[in-house]
Amino acid sequence: MSTMITTDNPTGHDIEAEAHEVLDVLAKGGVAVIPLNVAYGIVGQTESAIRKIFEIKKRSYEKPSGMFGGAAASADVHILTPQGQEIREALVHEANLPFSIVAEYRKDSPLIASVDPFVLQTSTKGDTMDMLLNAGPFHNMMASISHTRKMPVFGSSANQSLSGSKYQVDEIEADLLSAVDIVIDHGRCRDANEQGLSSTIIDFRDFSVVRAGCRFDELTAFLAERFQVTLKAA
Repeated sequence: MSTMITTDNPTGHDIEAEAHEVLDVLAKGGVAVIPLNVAYGIVGQTESAIRKIFEIKKRSYEKPSGMFGGAAASADVHILTPQGQEIREALVHEANLPFSIVAEYRKDSPLIASVDPFVLQTSTKGDTMDMLLNAGPFHNMMASISHTRKMPVFGSSANQSLSGSKYQVDEIEADLLSAVDIVIDHGRCRDANEQGLSSTIIDFRDFSVVRAGCRFDELTAFLAERFQVTLKAA
């Protein structure tokens, strides 16, 4: 049975305490469903947890997990040009938009030194790693604490593969929910949309679009106006 923490008013939650509780569960090999602005996510930290996530999602191992991090984690892990670094910081601190970075990662980064080889293998593609940034209050708090604890968190969307993003806990498949160890329920996700979109994924090596997600028009407009960068079609 999973532990469920729920509220209809996320601003009334102690998200710092929630994030610590989730990370404590993950450190013991557990799996968590967490709220993001873009959709609900499912995360783990150990090999057994990541294997379980792939199993209950019915997800192909050809589709890597992503890291749930912040700008500090990306700075430690990703290899970006000076412009790429500036864009990352501006998207977080000026535009305040959710996005995922795909970029080459530092294999000798101290932050990922303790990551299990299986977890790293299933969370990278070639020399690149996908990292979700700035996806809401809970995500940002968890990312900050996990960075301090040097405990990277990996996962994907909380839904069975190809079934579409879930914006409320009661939309998530029952057998997936019953298999996890803790659920943080913050009600309906802020960026819920009829198209079923989650985060926009941008390959920062050439600013091509891996996946056009929610807030894509705002991302595009901000990058064009602030940096004269035109996102390239996938």
